[in-house]
Formats: sequence, C-alpha cells, structure tokens
Amino acid sequence: MKSFGGKVLFLDRSDINTDEIIPAKYLTEISKEALKPHMLEDLRLEGFEPDDPKNREAGVIVTRANFGCGSSREHAPWVFEVNDINVVIASSFARIFRQNMFNCGMLAIELSEADIDKLFAYKNADAHIDIDFENHSLTISSGEKSSTFSYHLSKFDKALVKAGGWVDFADTKY
Repeated sequence: MKSFGGKVLFLDRSDINTDEIIPAKYLTEISKEALKPHMLEDLRLEGFEPDDPKNREAGVIVTRANFGCGSSREHAPWVFEVNDINVVIASSFARIFRQNMFNCGMLAIELSEADIDKLFAYKNADAHIDIDFENHSLTISSGEKSSTFSYHLSKFDKALVKAGGWVDFADTKY
C-alpha cells in the first residue's frame, strides 16, 4: 500500500478538468514518467504557477467541487502518482476520475463544502496533512494549529487502495 499524506497543494477552484490536470497532447505517452513534468501545466488559477518547485513537494491536493471532470483518462491520476501525490481531497469528484484514483491505489476523499472551507483556512500556511487510513480520518496541521476530519470510503474502494489498485486487487481475487 502507498503512503498517504504530505505537504498540501491548494487549488482553489471548482471544475478543474482532466485537460488542466494533464493536457491531451501528452496522452500518447506510454510511461507515467514521461507525464511527470507536465502536471497541471495548463491550469489557469490566480496565484498558481505550474512550474513552481513547491508544487513538486506536495503529497496531497485540496480543491473544490467536481474535480477531474472532462475526458475519462487514467493519465490524470497517473500524473499525480508519478509526482508523489496520492491523495486528492474535494467536495466532489467526476465519477470516472474518482474511480480511476481508487483503481490506481490512490485516495479520492470527499468532504463537505464546509469542511473544505476549513481546510482552505490553512491555504497561506505551510500545511501538512496526515492520513489515518484505517480509521478514516485526516489531520491538517501548520505549526501548532491542527484540525481533524473524518471521511468515508466504501469497503470496496478501501480494498482497492489497500491492495495498491485494481490490477493488484484482481490478482489476489481472481
């Protein structure tokens, strides 16, 4: 199982689509590693610079509603995975993107909009999120300030993540 948690990359916008996560021109790449430098390169968001080295330090993305909308492509979770981002937290996800995250053994955590707002209160701090996978909780912290939130995962999604993704899960079951 992957490790979950790390520094937080805040993307303060709803409806970030898969073309903004990884532009379509890179979909012919056959390795995840080839996608690595192109993560979020077409995302236009005030205060966000795709080439900022701090983006490469993140292990978690916190964003708004309908994250991963647009085309159904595994490349979107792959570009996060190859950049060591294994958790995306949003108030909602596009259905296929969300399932692709679990299929890759990664976490797509849905929290209420009120809880997402509470996470964004840490936006200008050097925030870090720790995930307690077994107990379905996450803690965001900066300095001495911290907040803890509970989240829900279905038994199947949890099994996919625990196995490392769909392929490893299927290998143990079929």
